[in-house]
Amino acid sequence: MTLQSDAFTPADEAHMRRALELAAHARDAENEVPVGAVLVQAETVLGLGWNRNLTLHDPTAHAEIMALRAAGERLGNHRLPPGATLYVTLEPCAMCAMALVHARVSRVVYAAADPKTGAAGSVFDILISDRHNHRVAVQGGLLAEASATLLREFFRARR
Repeated sequence: MTLQSDAFTPADEAHMRRALELAAHARDAENEVPVGAVLVQAETVLGLGWNRNLTLHDPTAHAEIMALRAAGERLGNHRLPPGATLYVTLEPCAMCAMALVHARVSRVVYAAADPKTGAAGSVFDILISDRHNHRVAVQGGLLAEASATLLREFFRARR
């Protein structure tokens, strides 16, 4: 179950604002769906990502995956150190949620919920499933309206 929380820290908000900047970059520089992600451990940024699946012709190049790839390169390991948090502007899909479980992310904070394919509580609860040997704490709703506005405007302009 996703925990909606008003107990976000100033650091949480700062990292989500950075994720929103990356989402805007995806939209403006690459004409991608505006989703951005920031992966942090102990206030050290391990990886940044934004949607690049259209640019790279890669269906797996979602913002979360790109941030995980950057962190893996930086750390020389596919598993993250304990305490890593991913900030992402849209609730992760099933593919991204499973990658986050495999990478051992400790916490996911997302902005806007995805009522169609969200896998962090909206449609699926992959991140906290007791079928996995690792569970990811989830908080949603941080700067949700800013993210939803970016997404709405992007898709409105494409119609």
